[in-house]
Amino acid sequence: MSMILSASVVRVRDGLPLSASTDYDQSTGMQECRKYFKMLSKKLSQLPDRCTLKTGQYNINFISSLGVSYMMLCTENYPSVLAFCFLDELQKEFITTYNMMKTNTAVRPYCFIEFDNFIQRTKQRYNNTRSLSTKMNLADMQTEIKLRPPYQISVSELGSANGFTHLSVAEYKGAAPHQRLEPVTLPGIVSFVLSLLCGALNLIRGFHAIESLLQNEGEDFSYVIAFFLGTAACLYQCYLFVYYTGWRNAKSFLNFGLICLCNMYLYELRNLWQLFFHVTVGAFSTLQIRLRQPQGKSPDYNV
Repeated sequence: MSMILSASVVRVRDGLPLSASTDYDQSTGMQECRKYFKMLSKKLSQLPDRCTLKTGQYNINFISSLGVSYMMLCTENYPSVLAFCFLDELQKEFITTYNMMKTNTAVRPYCFIEFDNFIQRTKQRYNNTRSLSTKMNLADMQTEIKLRPPYQISVSELGSANGFTHLSVAEYKGAAPHQRLEPVTLPGIVSFVLSLLCGALNLIRGFHAIESLLQNEGEDFSYVIAFFLGTAACLYQCYLFVYYTGWRNAKSFLNFGLICLCNMYLYELRNLWQLFFHVTVGAFSTLQIRLRQPQGKSPDYNV
């Protein structure tokens, strides 16, 4: 018989379980699936926003949005379209009921356990497919799944409970970065905008330097190079702030050094305040890159 067996709501950044359906099945297969639930919850920040794990008799499906993941366990023959419609309903209700501040500041596991009532009601509805009156939603979901199918996680990719292997999700359309960074802060946004501004100012001055060079043959072409290097350095700072790369902190400090060198070379073309502005923005952006670190390893909650 095809049916939904259990569901849970988990915070993405650390795997904290926020709510879950009551589960009475203690069979060996279900116990094994609980282990997979725990393993997946620790890796949510590195996974795409829609995934399926097939474990033989059972499938685990989940979707993630706004820092919260909605996971469900069903039998292997349960329709995929219905599974993701079920998760979509959980997501809409949870977002409507609880604001992001509550979910982000929650410290106790299952602190939204009252949401279990909605999970149980929705699970019963979806286990009685004849009573479902969501044909339009099913059609929409079917189209969406065809256009962007869930990433298929294999059991071998998960590794063991004590030593996970990294999942290869680069081929998945819309996949999350291999390592997610911590949420963006207001100072981070300010530094990003200021870096773009400095890059734009350098670019404009670079084109003016080219015009001056064409009009006066005695002009120094190295100023053009310095302006464009400054532009590249500012844009690369924006990239380092947004994306995780290897040796990210070292790259940001080297990039800041390049900004300082470019401005030292351009001291004849800029006044003291302009130099101070560019170097200060570079230092501020480097600090924000340093502060926005990759999300750490998830605590071992008893999911």
